[in-house]
Amino acid sequence: MESVTGRFAPSPSGRIHLGNILCCLLAWLSARQKGGRVVLRIEDLDTARCPRRYADQMEKDLRWLGLFWDEGPTVGGARGPYVQSRRTALYRSALEKLEGQGLVYPCFCTRSELHASSAPHREDGQTIYGGACRNLTAAEIAQKAKTRSPALRLRVPEETWGVADGHLGSYREVLSRECGDFLLRRSDGMFAYQLAVVVDDAAMGVTEVVRGADLLASTPRQLYLYHLLGLTPPAFYHFPLLLSPSGRRLSKRDADAGLDALRDKVAPEEVLGKLAYLAGFNPSAEPKAPQALLLDFDWEKVPKTDIRLPEKLF
Repeated sequence: MESVTGRFAPSPSGRIHLGNILCCLLAWLSARQKGGRVVLRIEDLDTARCPRRYADQMEKDLRWLGLFWDEGPTVGGARGPYVQSRRTALYRSALEKLEGQGLVYPCFCTRSELHASSAPHREDGQTIYGGACRNLTAAEIAQKAKTRSPALRLRVPEETWGVADGHLGSYREVLSRECGDFLLRRSDGMFAYQLAVVVDDAAMGVTEVVRGADLLASTPRQLYLYHLLGLTPPAFYHFPLLLSPSGRRLSKRDADAGLDALRDKVAPEEVLGKLAYLAGFNPSAEPKAPQALLLDFDWEKVPKTDIRLPEKLF
Protein backbone atom coordinates (compact mmCIF):
# COMPACT_ATOMS: atom_id res chain seq x y z
CA MET A 1 0.00 0.00 0.00
CA GLU A 2 1.25 3.50 -0.88
CA SER A 3 2.39 5.48 2.13
CA VAL A 4 -0.36 7.76 3.48
CA THR A 5 0.18 11.10 5.17
CA GLY A 6 -2.79 12.89 6.69
CA ARG A 7 -2.85 16.22 8.45
CA PHE A 8 -4.71 18.40 10.89
CA ALA A 9 -4.22 22.09 10.11
CA PRO A 10 -6.13 24.28 12.56
CA SER A 11 -6.19 28.05 12.74
CA PRO A 12 -5.46 28.91 16.40
CA SER A 13 -7.73 31.93 16.81
CA GLY A 14 -9.22 30.57 20.03
CA ARG A 15 -9.67 27.42 22.10
CA ILE A 16 -10.65 24.40 20.00
CA HIS A 17 -14.27 23.24 20.04
CA LEU A 18 -15.99 19.94 19.27
CA GLY A 19 -16.08 20.64 15.53
CA ASN A 20 -12.29 21.03 15.47
CA ILE A 21 -11.90 17.86 17.51
CA LEU A 22 -14.13 15.90 15.12
CA CYS A 23 -11.99 17.10 12.20
CA CYS A 24 -8.80 15.99 13.93
CA LEU A 25 -10.32 12.67 14.95
CA LEU A 26 -11.51 11.83 11.42
CA ALA A 27 -8.19 12.87 9.87
CA TRP A 28 -6.28 10.85 12.48
CA LEU A 29 -8.42 7.73 12.07
CA SER A 30 -8.43 7.88 8.27
CA ALA A 31 -4.63 8.04 8.11
CA ARG A 32 -3.88 5.65 10.98
CA GLN A 33 -6.25 3.00 9.67
CA LYS A 34 -4.12 2.88 6.51
CA GLY A 35 -0.93 2.67 8.54
CA GLY A 36 -0.15 6.29 7.72
CA ARG A 37 1.43 9.28 9.38
CA VAL A 38 -0.18 12.44 10.73
CA VAL A 39 1.13 16.00 10.42
CA LEU A 40 0.05 18.87 12.66
CA ARG A 41 0.35 22.26 10.96
CA ILE A 42 -0.57 25.55 12.59
CA GLU A 43 -2.29 27.86 10.09
CA ASP A 44 -1.52 31.27 11.61
CA LEU A 45 -1.23 33.42 8.49
CA ASP A 46 -3.22 36.08 10.32
CA THR A 47 -0.82 36.39 13.24
CA ALA A 48 -2.86 39.16 14.88
CA ARG A 49 -5.82 36.79 15.28
CA CYS A 50 -3.72 33.74 16.09
CA PRO A 51 -1.51 34.40 19.14
CA ARG A 52 0.98 31.69 20.00
CA ARG A 53 -0.73 30.87 23.30
CA TYR A 54 -3.71 29.39 21.45
CA ALA A 55 -1.46 27.16 19.34
CA ASP A 56 0.37 25.97 22.45
CA GLN A 57 -2.91 25.22 24.20
CA MET A 58 -4.19 23.39 21.13
CA GLU A 59 -1.24 21.02 21.23
CA LYS A 60 -1.86 20.35 24.92
CA ASP A 61 -5.55 19.65 24.23
CA LEU A 62 -4.76 17.22 21.40
CA ARG A 63 -2.30 15.34 23.59
CA TRP A 64 -4.95 15.16 26.35
CA LEU A 65 -7.31 13.58 23.81
CA GLY A 66 -4.65 11.07 22.75
CA LEU A 67 -4.54 12.33 19.16
CA PHE A 68 -0.77 12.34 18.77
CA TRP A 69 1.02 13.31 15.56
CA ASP A 70 4.29 12.36 13.85
CA GLU A 71 5.39 15.77 12.58
CA GLY A 72 4.54 19.19 13.97
CA PRO A 73 5.71 22.37 15.69
CA THR A 74 7.01 20.81 18.92
CA VAL A 75 7.68 17.33 17.51
CA GLY A 76 9.73 18.50 14.56
CA GLY A 77 10.25 16.69 11.29
CA ALA A 78 12.07 16.98 7.99
CA ARG A 79 9.43 19.16 6.29
CA GLY A 80 9.04 22.03 8.72
CA PRO A 81 8.60 24.64 9.90
CA TYR A 82 5.09 23.52 10.74
CA VAL A 83 3.80 27.03 11.39
CA GLN A 84 2.54 28.99 8.37
CA SER A 85 3.79 32.37 9.58
CA ARG A 86 7.32 31.00 9.16
CA ARG A 87 6.78 29.67 5.62
CA THR A 88 6.23 32.89 3.67
CA ALA A 89 9.33 32.36 1.50
CA LEU A 90 7.68 29.26 0.04
CA TYR A 91 4.49 31.16 -0.75
CA ARG A 92 6.49 33.97 -2.36
CA SER A 93 8.29 31.46 -4.58
CA ALA A 94 4.98 29.92 -5.70
CA LEU A 95 3.56 33.37 -6.40
CA GLU A 96 6.56 34.22 -8.55
CA LYS A 97 6.03 31.04 -10.56
CA LEU A 98 2.43 32.03 -11.23
CA GLU A 99 3.50 35.57 -12.12
CA GLY A 100 5.95 34.07 -14.60
CA GLN A 101 3.01 32.43 -16.35
CA GLY A 102 1.29 35.79 -16.76
CA LEU A 103 -1.64 34.75 -14.57
CA VAL A 104 -1.39 37.26 -11.71
CA TYR A 105 -2.67 40.83 -11.71
CA PRO A 106 -3.03 43.62 -9.14
CA CYS A 107 -6.46 44.38 -7.72
CA PHE A 108 -7.18 47.76 -6.12
CA CYS A 109 -10.80 47.09 -5.13
CA THR A 110 -11.58 47.79 -1.49
CA ARG A 111 -13.66 45.44 0.62
CA SER A 112 -16.52 47.93 0.67
CA GLU A 113 -16.39 48.23 -3.12
CA LEU A 114 -16.57 44.47 -3.47
CA HIS A 115 -19.55 44.22 -1.12
CA ALA A 116 -21.32 47.12 -2.81
CA SER A 117 -20.87 45.71 -6.30
CA SER A 118 -23.62 43.93 -8.17
CA ALA A 119 -21.41 40.90 -8.70
CA PRO A 120 -23.08 37.54 -8.07
CA HIS A 121 -22.57 35.71 -4.80
CA ARG A 122 -21.84 32.07 -4.12
CA GLU A 123 -24.08 29.94 -1.94
CA ASP A 124 -21.58 30.41 0.90
CA GLY A 125 -22.04 34.18 0.67
CA GLN A 126 -18.69 34.97 -0.95
CA THR A 127 -18.69 37.54 -3.74
CA ILE A 128 -17.67 36.23 -7.15
CA TYR A 129 -15.15 38.79 -8.30
CA GLY A 130 -16.42 40.68 -11.32
CA GLY A 131 -13.01 41.42 -12.79
CA ALA A 132 -12.95 45.21 -12.35
CA CYS A 133 -9.14 45.27 -12.28
CA ARG A 134 -8.53 42.36 -14.65
CA ASN A 135 -7.64 44.43 -17.70
CA LEU A 136 -6.10 47.58 -16.26
CA THR A 137 -3.40 49.16 -18.41
CA ALA A 138 0.11 49.71 -17.08
CA ALA A 139 -0.66 53.43 -16.78
CA GLU A 140 -3.85 52.78 -14.81
CA ILE A 141 -2.02 50.41 -12.47
CA ALA A 142 0.72 52.96 -11.85
CA GLN A 143 -1.84 55.67 -11.11
CA LYS A 144 -3.87 53.54 -8.68
CA ALA A 145 -0.72 52.31 -6.94
CA LYS A 146 0.02 55.90 -5.85
CA THR A 147 -2.85 55.80 -3.36
CA ARG A 148 -3.40 52.12 -2.57
CA SER A 149 -1.35 48.93 -2.27
CA PRO A 150 -2.95 46.25 -4.44
CA ALA A 151 -3.99 42.74 -3.64
CA LEU A 152 -2.94 40.08 -6.15
CA ARG A 153 -5.45 37.87 -7.95
CA LEU A 154 -5.14 34.79 -10.15
CA ARG A 155 -6.77 34.78 -13.57
CA VAL A 156 -8.98 31.71 -13.87
CA PRO A 157 -10.12 30.15 -17.14
CA GLU A 158 -13.60 29.25 -18.29
CA GLU A 159 -12.91 25.63 -17.48
CA THR A 160 -14.58 23.07 -15.26
CA TRP A 161 -12.51 21.84 -12.36
CA GLY A 162 -13.75 19.37 -9.82
CA VAL A 163 -12.98 16.73 -7.26
CA ALA A 164 -14.09 13.16 -6.71
CA ASP A 165 -14.42 13.60 -2.98
CA GLY A 166 -13.78 10.45 -0.98
CA HIS A 167 -16.89 11.02 1.14
CA LEU A 168 -19.29 13.49 -0.48
CA GLY A 169 -18.74 12.42 -4.08
CA SER A 170 -18.31 14.56 -7.18
CA TYR A 171 -18.17 18.34 -6.95
CA ARG A 172 -17.44 20.55 -9.96
CA GLU A 173 -17.26 24.24 -10.79
CA VAL A 174 -16.73 26.38 -13.87
CA LEU A 175 -14.02 28.56 -12.37
CA SER A 176 -14.74 31.77 -14.25
CA ARG A 177 -18.49 31.72 -13.51
CA GLU A 178 -18.75 30.02 -10.11
CA CYS A 179 -15.49 31.11 -8.52
CA GLY A 180 -13.99 34.10 -10.29
CA ASP A 181 -10.42 35.38 -10.13
CA PHE A 182 -9.40 34.73 -6.54
CA LEU A 183 -6.91 36.24 -4.14
CA LEU A 184 -3.34 35.00 -3.82
CA ARG A 185 -2.13 37.82 -1.58
CA ARG A 186 -4.05 40.49 0.28
CA SER A 187 -3.34 44.20 -0.02
CA ASP A 188 -1.61 44.14 3.38
CA GLY A 189 0.87 41.56 2.09
CA MET A 190 -0.67 38.54 3.82
CA PHE A 191 -0.76 35.45 1.60
CA ALA A 192 -4.19 33.97 1.02
CA TYR A 193 -5.33 30.62 2.38
CA GLN A 194 -5.85 29.08 -1.07
CA LEU A 195 -2.22 29.49 -2.07
CA ALA A 196 -0.69 28.69 1.31
CA VAL A 197 -2.62 25.47 1.86
CA VAL A 198 -1.67 24.10 -1.56
CA VAL A 199 2.00 24.93 -1.15
CA ASP A 200 2.13 23.49 2.37
CA ASP A 201 0.25 20.26 1.73
CA ALA A 202 2.46 19.52 -1.27
CA ALA A 203 5.69 20.42 0.54
CA MET A 204 4.74 18.30 3.55
CA GLY A 205 3.92 15.24 1.44
CA VAL A 206 0.25 15.21 2.46
CA THR A 207 -1.62 12.55 0.49
CA GLU A 208 -5.09 12.97 1.99
CA VAL A 209 -6.92 16.00 3.33
CA VAL A 210 -9.83 15.59 5.73
CA ARG A 211 -11.77 18.78 6.45
CA GLY A 212 -15.26 20.20 6.88
CA ALA A 213 -17.82 20.37 4.09
CA ASP A 214 -17.70 24.17 4.25
CA LEU A 215 -14.33 23.95 2.47
CA LEU A 216 -15.51 21.68 -0.37
CA ALA A 217 -16.20 24.68 -2.60
CA SER A 218 -12.58 25.82 -2.31
CA THR A 219 -11.26 22.53 -3.70
CA PRO A 220 -11.58 23.31 -7.46
CA ARG A 221 -9.53 26.49 -6.94
CA GLN A 222 -6.88 24.53 -5.10
CA LEU A 223 -6.77 21.80 -7.73
CA TYR A 224 -6.22 24.47 -10.38
CA LEU A 225 -3.30 25.81 -8.33
CA TYR A 226 -1.84 22.31 -7.97
CA HIS A 227 -1.99 22.05 -11.77
CA LEU A 228 -0.35 25.42 -12.42
CA LEU A 229 2.42 24.78 -9.90
CA GLY A 230 3.10 21.27 -11.19
CA LEU A 231 2.24 19.66 -7.85
CA THR A 232 0.47 16.38 -7.08
CA PRO A 233 -2.85 16.95 -5.28
CA PRO A 234 -3.95 14.82 -2.32
CA ALA A 235 -7.16 12.86 -2.00
CA PHE A 236 -9.94 14.87 -0.33
CA TYR A 237 -12.50 13.80 2.25
CA HIS A 238 -15.05 16.42 3.32
CA PHE A 239 -17.29 15.63 6.26
CA PRO A 240 -20.55 17.25 7.46
CA LEU A 241 -20.38 20.11 9.91
CA LEU A 242 -21.14 19.80 13.58
CA LEU A 243 -23.97 22.16 14.55
CA SER A 244 -25.23 23.51 17.85
CA PRO A 245 -28.58 22.17 19.16
CA SER A 246 -30.25 25.20 17.55
CA GLY A 247 -28.70 24.40 14.17
CA ARG A 248 -26.05 27.10 14.22
CA ARG A 249 -22.50 26.40 13.09
CA LEU A 250 -20.07 25.98 15.97
CA SER A 251 -17.40 28.59 16.49
CA LYS A 252 -14.67 29.24 19.02
CA ARG A 253 -17.12 31.60 20.75
CA ASP A 254 -19.32 28.64 21.73
CA ALA A 255 -18.08 28.15 25.28
CA ASP A 256 -20.35 25.16 25.91
CA ALA A 257 -18.78 23.25 23.02
CA GLY A 258 -15.24 24.36 23.82
CA LEU A 259 -12.76 21.94 25.22
CA ASP A 260 -11.88 24.22 28.13
CA ALA A 261 -15.41 23.73 29.52
CA LEU A 262 -15.44 19.99 28.86
CA ARG A 263 -12.04 19.13 30.35
CA ASP A 264 -13.30 20.05 33.80
CA LYS A 265 -16.10 17.48 33.80
CA VAL A 266 -15.38 14.62 31.36
CA ALA A 267 -12.58 12.26 30.42
CA PRO A 268 -11.03 12.45 26.93
CA GLU A 269 -12.45 9.02 26.05
CA GLU A 270 -15.95 10.35 26.76
CA VAL A 271 -15.45 13.23 24.33
CA LEU A 272 -14.13 10.99 21.56
CA GLY A 273 -16.67 8.21 22.13
CA LYS A 274 -19.60 10.64 21.94
CA LEU A 275 -18.27 12.39 18.83
CA ALA A 276 -17.65 9.06 17.12
CA TYR A 277 -21.21 8.00 17.99
CA LEU A 278 -22.66 11.21 16.52
CA ALA A 279 -20.48 10.68 13.44
CA GLY A 280 -21.95 7.24 12.94
CA PHE A 281 -19.09 4.85 13.51
CA ASN A 282 -19.14 4.19 17.26
CA PRO A 283 -21.99 1.70 17.85
CA SER A 284 -22.87 3.45 21.11
CA ALA A 285 -21.83 6.59 22.96
CA GLU A 286 -19.53 4.61 25.25
CA PRO A 287 -16.12 6.19 25.96
CA LYS A 288 -13.30 5.04 23.70
CA ALA A 289 -9.68 5.93 23.15
CA PRO A 290 -8.53 6.76 19.60
CA GLN A 291 -6.88 3.37 19.02
CA ALA A 292 -10.11 1.56 19.98
CA LEU A 293 -12.09 3.64 17.46
CA LEU A 294 -9.89 2.37 14.63
CA LEU A 295 -11.76 -0.93 14.73
CA ASP A 296 -15.12 0.63 13.83
CA PHE A 297 -14.11 3.62 11.71
CA ASP A 298 -15.46 3.55 8.16
CA TRP A 299 -16.18 6.52 5.91
CA GLU A 300 -19.33 4.70 4.73
CA LYS A 301 -20.77 5.08 8.24
CA VAL A 302 -20.20 8.85 8.45
CA PRO A 303 -23.34 10.84 7.52
CA LYS A 304 -23.32 13.19 4.54
CA THR A 305 -25.56 15.82 6.12
CA ASP A 306 -24.73 18.14 9.00
CA ILE A 307 -24.72 16.68 12.53
CA ARG A 308 -26.69 18.51 15.21
CA LEU A 309 -25.49 18.22 18.80
CA PRO A 310 -28.05 17.11 21.39
CA GLU A 311 -29.22 19.62 24.01
CA LYS A 312 -27.40 17.63 26.70
CA LEU A 313 -24.16 16.22 25.40
CA PHE A 314 -22.65 14.88 28.64
